[in-house]
Amino acid sequence: MKKIKKGLLAFASLAALAAAAVFLFSQRAGEVEWKPGSPLAKERVKIGVLYTSDPFRETGGYSFAHEAGIRKMQEKIGLQDDQILRKVKVLHGDAQAVEHTIMECIFEGANVIIATSWSYVSACEALAFKYPGVVFVYVGGNRRNGTNFTYYFGRAYQARYLSGIVAGLKTTANKLGYVAAMGKSNSEVTNGVNAFALGVESVNPDARVYVEVTHRWFYPEGETQAARSLIEFGCDVITQHCDTPNPQIEAQRAGVWGIGYSSDMKKDAPSAVLTSVMWNWGVYYEKLIQSLIDGSFTTEPYIGDLKDGMVGITPLNEPLLPPNAAEAAAAARKRIENGEFDVFEGPMETNDGQIVGYKGGRFSYGELSSAINWYYRNVTER
Repeated sequence: MKKIKKGLLAFASLAALAAAAVFLFSQRAGEVEWKPGSPLAKERVKIGVLYTSDPFRETGGYSFAHEAGIRKMQEKIGLQDDQILRKVKVLHGDAQAVEHTIMECIFEGANVIIATSWSYVSACEALAFKYPGVVFVYVGGNRRNGTNFTYYFGRAYQARYLSGIVAGLKTTANKLGYVAAMGKSNSEVTNGVNAFALGVESVNPDARVYVEVTHRWFYPEGETQAARSLIEFGCDVITQHCDTPNPQIEAQRAGVWGIGYSSDMKKDAPSAVLTSVMWNWGVYYEKLIQSLIDGSFTTEPYIGDLKDGMVGITPLNEPLLPPNAAEAAAAARKRIENGEFDVFEGPMETNDGQIVGYKGGRFSYGELSSAINWYYRNVTER
């Protein structure tokens, strides 16, 4: 009988521990810390950030730019270091690893998940349903719910257009190289290629843009090789939509020019980089966290632009600039910011002779983010 009682007591203890663990997990998962429409005290905010690479081992690029934005937000809002959990090198091709990493953040107390890659969307969507007390936001895409799951992005094509003006005025070979992470089936990359090409054509109708595709977002060796190939082909300005500064470093080694991406790459290649297409992610991160603190958060997507500072180009590298480049870029920027012009205005001719868009019409953000599977007429994929 004593053995039975001891067994029952042991079982009861285990059950109590299990119940406590479930309760603790619920508490640490932020289930009682955030509710739609309710303010979240600043000191109770805890953020889990997922990066595709390691921003602390990089001098520039995609994850580096996101981390810069997180730090700006932290400083502006006044969060403590232990309120931000950073997870690096989260493999976006491994759905199970992504979900495990997000769960790890939630177990550590995160009530906000910032997923810095669109490829994390499926895990965010599934876990948002399971954890309504946690806010999930991810880059790009078009999926959201009505309570705690949404996306954010920006009109980077506006800044790409400005950089195309600078590059089009700089080239003497009339060959400009573009290192692209993905081919023309990816609208995010392709609208950037086309916007750059439109900027080039606006000041230099004789120039052409040549694209080398690496088929990976983060591929240091492939990015170097793609830039080298474009330079050997005769391109004298190298720009990019990929994660590392390697194409700019390669441009400097070869004695040609460059347009960086994501962060200011002048520090990586000061004698080559004319300017960089810049993401200021902190603009959104500050708005996001402040909206949680004051109780105004909604799942309405945030799409930033040149006017609000979410995207832009870095200060021009004056000693390297061709004549009138600064003035031409500034004039175009003014037209975009005041609404006179927004880069993608039809009709346009593709590089295979098709006509897209219509007179007086502007492409919607939905079209730009999901239906640009063509290259503009002065673009060639190698």
